Amino acid sequence: MKLDSKIPNGPIDKKWSDYKNHIKLVNPANKRNIDVIVVGTGLAGGSAAATLAELGYNVKAFCYQDSPRRAHSIAAQGGINASKNYQGDGDSVYRLFYDTVKGGDYRAREANVYRLAEVSENIIDQCVAQGVPFAREYGGLLDNRSFGGVQVSRTFYAKGQTGQQLLLGAYSAMNRQIGRGKIQMYNRHEMLDIVKVDGKARGIIARNLINGEIERHSAHAVVICTGGYGNVFFLSTNAMGSNVTAAWKAHKRGAFFANPCYTQIHPTCIPVTGDHQSKLTLMSESLRNDGRIWVPAKMEDAVAIREGRLKPTQIAEEDRDYYLERRYPSFGNLVPRDVASRAAKERCDAGYGVNATGEAVYLDFASAIERYGKEQARIHHLDENDAKLVYKLGRDVVENKYGNLFQMYEKIVDEDPYTTPMMIYPAVHYTMGGLWVDYNLMSTIEGCYILGEANFSDHGANRLGASALMQGLADGYFVLPYTIGDYLANDIRTGKIPTDLPEFDEAEKNVRGIIDHLLSNKGTHSVDYFHKKLGKIMWDKVGMARNAKGLTEAMAEIAQLRDEFYKDVKVSGTAESFNQELEKALRVADYLELGELFAKDALHREESCGGHFREEHQTEDGEAKRDDENFAYVAAWEYKGKPSDAVLHKEDLVYENIKLVTRSYK
Repeated sequence: MKLDSKIPNGPIDKKWSDYKNHIKLVNPANKRNIDVIVVGTGLAGGSAAATLAELGYNVKAFCYQDSPRRAHSIAAQGGINASKNYQGDGDSVYRLFYDTVKGGDYRAREANVYRLAEVSENIIDQCVAQGVPFAREYGGLLDNRSFGGVQVSRTFYAKGQTGQQLLLGAYSAMNRQIGRGKIQMYNRHEMLDIVKVDGKARGIIARNLINGEIERHSAHAVVICTGGYGNVFFLSTNAMGSNVTAAWKAHKRGAFFANPCYTQIHPTCIPVTGDHQSKLTLMSESLRNDGRIWVPAKMEDAVAIREGRLKPTQIAEEDRDYYLERRYPSFGNLVPRDVASRAAKERCDAGYGVNATGEAVYLDFASAIERYGKEQARIHHLDENDAKLVYKLGRDVVENKYGNLFQMYEKIVDEDPYTTPMMIYPAVHYTMGGLWVDYNLMSTIEGCYILGEANFSDHGANRLGASALMQGLADGYFVLPYTIGDYLANDIRTGKIPTDLPEFDEAEKNVRGIIDHLLSNKGTHSVDYFHKKLGKIMWDKVGMARNAKGLTEAMAEIAQLRDEFYKDVKVSGTAESFNQELEKALRVADYLELGELFAKDALHREESCGGHFREEHQTEDGEAKRDDENFAYVAAWEYKGKPSDAVLHKEDLVYENIKLVTRSYK
């Protein structure tokens, strides 16, 4: 099968508008006769469901949470990018496009990224109209702050709760359509298989998580918006319920999985403290606007801090190594996430880590508090040499910008981050890989669309901060509503899709078979036992740095662990009831397959780029070394029975508007 990205012809700044001018449309009377299933109700799924219903389609929306407003999009803290240039600092659609492609280490599809940059401005207007309380500056305009990998301020934010506020906007739009009867909402339902009829996605098999009932749902198209797969590492910043099941089931039915090895390690996470943890907590990247990252410059100071004999506030300024400012003077603490994460790992591996495990660096706000305090003192004609006054004024400014994040840190770590530097360390956060989609956001299954983090298309090998919210809302509000109409125009005479077809019988039988096996297994180990073992393999051998030996070992170890799981897992409870252990087992079963494909993809890609860092491919000073001659393509894997047998398909990445160069933030 040849991959066809369906990128329109013409200049890049005209592709999307010309494309929209020539696609087929469905008139309002016919939309009433067409059903669409939307799986996942975060920013991508919520915006898609609300917009499709507003247009007149009949939408069935599914989420495993008890409410759409509990989607993991709520956890996005720092902001959302858009090229409005409110700051007058030189931003533009082209610059947002360029920064996104460069930040993705030149492994993203140009046409999709340019479209994303184009519609970003509309997203902000849409959200303001919904009542999203973005921060504003003194003149009344929306405020902006900076994020990593860019030299302009284009990130719109609502304190440290941007994802929550945006999700509430999409949720209110959904509620309006639920009230009208245009959205049927299925809370506490999980998609366990996709149903293809004559090669087209025509429905799903879902499990009611309250009573265990297996249900059939049909539609003319299926839209999957179920987020990323970071929990394959067990410990990640994702919600514990976040999973890959919907996307993986689509993959096993014929949707190619693209670039699974591109996983983002976020540099500002609260460090791991022990084996008792089940997840990690992210501190927003927005903190890098004002926080300075450092470790002790002297090894003896680092050892003394780890042993509790010295406090960070006792380290003199000249004895601190602000290593990002030292290594990357142009961008400093605002280098992209992959660069910041590797730099932190390098310092900790060298022995300069600052917590008991040696895996933490400091994020310090003392300079920001002093700077803001003196500025406020001057504004109010107060004594800027009064240290106590300056501290109070500066702290008030920082608290206004980041207060809820500081409060969260103090509750978890039991230290006051206003007076003691935060400790941070990289952790698994976002996945750039996902199901392959064309320009229309359709997978290799006809009629199956993939939105947001669940697809691969916009971020390349690394995601710049504040771009996930942008992509999710762009896909749902402004892209899919056009592209899906072009496909559904052929279905206006199809009529309702019956659920008594043999294809539904086969899919339901498949789901029941897996559940029966897991529940009847007389194993001795819990689901978490296997998930933790998988996570350790993934972090140790497929984590921040990878090499051929480790990846080869990981593939074999994961395959062996998967065999053990099916023979020795113990799942208590019954199928016909609320059973969270069964839910976890079904999800971990999919991770045990994805993990092997993940390692296979990382092994095949003999280069370092973005979030994929191969130790064999680095420069003398430890930077990623891309191989554009041999690997400037999307690696899309076709399922062939088991992950080790997956077949590689390549989509060559052609850059006509941006020159391929080595990324530099120095």
